[in-house]
Amino acid sequence: MAQGVPAIPSTIAPGALVGRWGVAAYHRDSDRPRTEAEARRQCNNAYAIKPGPTGGVMMHLADEPQVSELVLKGSPSGVTYLGPPGPAAVPTDREIVTIDDNSFTVKWVSPDNSTRYGTMVYVRCT
Repeated sequence: MAQGVPAIPSTIAPGALVGRWGVAAYHRDSDRPRTEAEARRQCNNAYAIKPGPTGGVMMHLADEPQVSELVLKGSPSGVTYLGPPGPAAVPTDREIVTIDDNSFTVKWVSPDNSTRYGTMVYVRCT
């Protein structure tokens, strides 16, 4: 998995992720509804995703205190990943599980990051 797969253009535009988001995470699928509600409550301390200088988005990587420009990467299997430029499905990437106008959910490719951070839910703050 460390080598990843060739990245192809994503069907998700970076602008879909730009904005202010409430963020929460879960480890069991049964906790998703509660986690979505918790993410909404986090809008008083929203996580801001800004456009990157070269067309990506500015977000944190796991365990990194400073934001980096991340890109959306399509894959031959149809899965979209969010991570540093380069191959898709590498350990620093997140898989976009679901996305709509008001929320998106990601899970980490790295098993270690997935265990520590869980599946992350972002809910758009109004």
